[in-house]
Amino acid sequence: MTKINAWLNAARLRTLPLSVSGIVMGTALANFYGKSDLLIFILALLTTIGFQITSNFANDYGDGVKGTDNEDRIGPKRALQSGILGRQELKRGILISILICLVLVVSVVFFAFGPENLALSFLFLGLGVASIWAAIKYTVGNSAYGYRGLGDVFVFLFFGLLAVVGSMFLFTKSVTLVAFLPAVAVGALSAGVLNLNNLRDFESDRKAQKNTLVVKMGFANGKRYHYILLGAAFLSMLSFMILTATTVVHYIPLLAFVPVAVHTSKVYHVKTPVLLDPELKKLALSTFLLAVLMFISYYKIL
Repeated sequence: MTKINAWLNAARLRTLPLSVSGIVMGTALANFYGKSDLLIFILALLTTIGFQITSNFANDYGDGVKGTDNEDRIGPKRALQSGILGRQELKRGILISILICLVLVVSVVFFAFGPENLALSFLFLGLGVASIWAAIKYTVGNSAYGYRGLGDVFVFLFFGLLAVVGSMFLFTKSVTLVAFLPAVAVGALSAGVLNLNNLRDFESDRKAQKNTLVVKMGFANGKRYHYILLGAAFLSMLSFMILTATTVVHYIPLLAFVPVAVHTSKVYHVKTPVLLDPELKKLALSTFLLAVLMFISYYKIL
């Protein structure tokens, strides 16, 4: 494996569709309320991608240093684990990624609010810094929240509520209660992807004392929790459709739950954690499909 391939592996490009799902969903909601701005949309996407890559670099570093990434791990081999990237190299990569994220955060805040809305600018700058902190502290440090079963909470908040409602606010400068329904859906599905990852790594995480929620509750209960997350996502989206839909086209996003239903059946019948690995991509892409279908069905030409 070359250095370039090692960095690409550390960036984990396959995680990016899930990371941008909240931004696409939030932009769809902004369109629904009659607001759009291509530049803000692009900057918001780039910022979220920056957060995700920073998180992936930090996750690779944190799990590698703690010894969680070892021969027992089922998923793809990590950059630090493979030895192609050293600790200092990965640290530099994390720092550069953080700097890029900060530039992007400042840019999207400036173009969304301008100098005339200083209070909102400072609020979103603070949220941006919090997002960077959350990206790093998932596995890095002695108080890494991913090792204490709190990863699901942070994913739900940052991938769901903040990404969807926050990105919508960049366009609309307002918040509606009904907008939290799609945010809950994206948050629950994103937490489902993390839970699936933790189900897959159940044995290796338990041996490494990485106390994810699945390790705390057990494999069987982890699967039941998974069904609850997927069911909550479906009910949230259905509720949003019932409250806002004015045409049958607005129900199209529910088609994204067809592959989710197939995925649920697969998870139900799986007894061996390693067999869950292919399901990660399926659920992540289904979440992205939901956001894209929402964007298409609620898009308004201004």
